[in-house]
Amino acid sequence: MNYRKWMLSLLVLMLFLPLWSPGARAAAVQITIELDGEALVSDVPPYITTSNVTMVPISVISKGLNAGVVWNQNSKTVTITQGDTVLKLTSGQKNAWVNDASVALDTSVQIKQGRVMVPIRFVSENLGLQVLWDQVNKHISLFSNTEPPQSVDPETPTTPTTPTVPTVPTIPTIPGGSTSKEMKGAWISTVFNLDWPSVSSAGNEAKQKQEFDNLLDKLKAVGFNAVFVQVRPSADSLYPSALVPWSKVLTGTQGKNPGYDPLSYMVSAAHSRGMQFHAWFNPFRATTDASTSALASNHVAKAHPEWIVNADGKKYINPGIPEARQHIIDTVMEVVKGYDVDGVHLDDYFYPSNVTFADDAAYSTYNTKKLSKADWRRDNINEFVRQLGEQIHKVKPKASYGISPFGVWRNIKNDSTGSDTSAGVSAYDSMYADVRTWIKQGWIDYVAPQIYWSLSFSTARYDKLVDWWVKEVENTNVKLYIGLAGYKVGASDQKAEWQSGDQIINQLKYNEKYEEVAGSIMFRANDVVVRNPFGLSSLLTFYFKS
Repeated sequence: MNYRKWMLSLLVLMLFLPLWSPGARAAAVQITIELDGEALVSDVPPYITTSNVTMVPISVISKGLNAGVVWNQNSKTVTITQGDTVLKLTSGQKNAWVNDASVALDTSVQIKQGRVMVPIRFVSENLGLQVLWDQVNKHISLFSNTEPPQSVDPETPTTPTTPTVPTVPTIPTIPGGSTSKEMKGAWISTVFNLDWPSVSSAGNEAKQKQEFDNLLDKLKAVGFNAVFVQVRPSADSLYPSALVPWSKVLTGTQGKNPGYDPLSYMVSAAHSRGMQFHAWFNPFRATTDASTSALASNHVAKAHPEWIVNADGKKYINPGIPEARQHIIDTVMEVVKGYDVDGVHLDDYFYPSNVTFADDAAYSTYNTKKLSKADWRRDNINEFVRQLGEQIHKVKPKASYGISPFGVWRNIKNDSTGSDTSAGVSAYDSMYADVRTWIKQGWIDYVAPQIYWSLSFSTARYDKLVDWWVKEVENTNVKLYIGLAGYKVGASDQKAEWQSGDQIINQLKYNEKYEEVAGSIMFRANDVVVRNPFGLSSLLTFYFKS
């Protein structure tokens, strides 16, 4: 009898051991939040609901995001105000109000232990912030005034190395060298209403036109001769399309007709000023977050959920499905056939970098060439790039077709023909973008690598990367434009070398060393002519016109 009691006690103890184990306690990782690299303090811990929505106390919104917050105890409604944007969320209701538009919610206001909690992603994105969720570390990164690239800056390796005296690249002083450069471009981001149109212009045709005119006038005054405008930010459009819904950046609601054709107006406005207009497409990004509640019924994530892969807090169109690739090509060709654009431009949204991408089923079904998973992914992107180029040039032979990949193709440690860099991400290995093949095969007219690092950043130095890309385009018909990080100048999270406009000017001067560098494209328009840190626009005006 005593033996049975002892065994019963032991079984009960074993049942409760997991609750007491250090591993169980460690699993409860607290969610942390930062805005533009600065930690946001939460007086009570954020938590995740059963529907996968991260909730934070309203103090994070008022103190961290500097938004006005009013809580009405009687109606259980929180009103959040920032600039011209007004959000209203009510406890128990499955929709919220964004200005005058009703938007469906997965989770609205909740009251926990006397605290008012709101969904951080919904609030942040409607206030114009980009939200990135790190599942492993339970960390939320919020970004203002910029769309972060697919991957963060490469980190400097921590492996001890023999100290060496860094060489300083020679900056040529060629009088009037800039005038020979064909391309002086600027990217105009529409996602999150970053550069155009403003959130406050939602549904206001006249205001949106005026804003675009003002932006072009400022860019032209500096000396820019081309704009690369994001016309398909999230599998949607800034033009009337038979295939994809209207973008929400125009009216605040995806699928809602803005009452005019923005793309037609923008092309005409650029050409009337003697500027080129290049239509910029995000190829495989379907959404900027994981929710589908605010998507139009004809958005690809709802119309073809079998094509969608959830990764890195976004939805992607699976490049491994031929029909999905053709769908994207068809959307691009709508613009090529319907508008007098000077070119088609793709950014680096192919496969997302360094995250799990669940495409085993597609690999099993469509891997007819019996390739490894990595080579199969690269082949999918190669086929997309090749087929799109063929169709563009067949319909509009004079249109320029180019791509802006991540600035590092491969590191020299992974490939003896790669660049003298040690980046943690590369276009070839992380995004499966075999840019070298595109260049050698002549599938594209130009390449515009995003070399968003300084002349002194040892992990991925600007000058070394320009040297490498110049060699890649030698003896080909592919032009080389350099993508420059105007958005880093004066940014609070950047080091001393970015705390003046000299970094950009010195990079442009370095480009003059090579005839192969046919110009540059600046990211982003507002960072140069609106934010204008340290008089960058004046420096560029002097440089471009010297």
